[in-house]
Amino acid sequence: MRFDTRVSELVRIQFDALSPYTRHPYALVIPQTFTEGVLGEKLASVGVTVYRPLKVVDVKVNADDGNLADVVFDDGQVITTRYIIAADGAHSTIRTAVGIAFVDPKSDCADDSGILQQVALADVTFDTLDSNEPYFRGVMSPNNFSLCASLPSTFNEHLAKETGNLTEGRIYRIVCGVPQAEGEVPHSPSKEYMQTLFDKFGPLDFSSDPAVNPSGKGVCIKDIIWYSRFRTHSAIADTFFTRLSPGNSSEFKGPAILLVGDAAHIHSPAGGQGMNLGIRDAVFLGEVLAKHVKATESTPVSEADQILTEFVTERRARALEIIGFTKTLLSIGGMKDENVAWWLPVSKVTLRNWALWMLGKVYYLRRQAAWSISGLGRR
Repeated sequence: MRFDTRVSELVRIQFDALSPYTRHPYALVIPQTFTEGVLGEKLASVGVTVYRPLKVVDVKVNADDGNLADVVFDDGQVITTRYIIAADGAHSTIRTAVGIAFVDPKSDCADDSGILQQVALADVTFDTLDSNEPYFRGVMSPNNFSLCASLPSTFNEHLAKETGNLTEGRIYRIVCGVPQAEGEVPHSPSKEYMQTLFDKFGPLDFSSDPAVNPSGKGVCIKDIIWYSRFRTHSAIADTFFTRLSPGNSSEFKGPAILLVGDAAHIHSPAGGQGMNLGIRDAVFLGEVLAKHVKATESTPVSEADQILTEFVTERRARALEIIGFTKTLLSIGGMKDENVAWWLPVSKVTLRNWALWMLGKVYYLRRQAAWSISGLGRR
């Protein structure tokens, strides 16, 4: 994993130093659809069926038992349950229905205005690149950043099965911040749009202009396989656990509602932490729910709920940590080209580049960077 300016190398982060802590001490860039496929196969192997597409449209206390909830879906189906796990995304219907606020927490960064707020990305092939070597490279330029990573060759096979068309050549995921001065990102970024962005902010040896490319040959985007855009929002729910109020009844506590994944927290994908955080929410919640169910058999619900309260307090702290981490990465990548202060006429970009260069020279710092990006320390 390499990070450069447009003209020189800054730092290489290698993950082999993590071999004492994982069987997989390397960086692997795979599409999210691969991970979802693996998880889906695992669920199917243990007899779990995932129903799609279904959308929750209402949540209410059951009329006959105030400890149960009726979850209403858009097809009219109603499921009655004691626990609701809201994993319905950033625009969670369940979170909204129970009135849990979802706002951007105070940033650890001194100035949020310097954080890039919009990004364009695409899976592409290039016309003159035929290397089979794994590739991950980030480029930091004043006020912006870009990334280019090769996807595994098995992705071509996956696409062929999905679409019936075989894509020739290595597929690369390119990501580019779009400063506000560049205007809004189009809903469907075109090949020409992505080429212009990458020529302006990407590595020079990927430039389509032969006069700029050090090889003397232009490298042009040949085909766009997939594209998207997003804004780098961050937000977190005020709480990850509540009970749906049964009204004025003192007999019932109300059904439990717990938030996980994007329903509980969202942040920039910088550092590749989002899916990891959501999966850990779910894995640990499974263990906690088993304890809670058992505890309610012998203790009052109000006492047993302490198990859930402790769990969500810990998970929320982890989410805040990740939000701060991703905001820091974005602020570094999109650092403004301005002086540190009036009394210190040194460019922030110059200091950033120097700090990253120094990081690359110190083994301990490189290992700590790999540890942070890997997420191994964030259970």
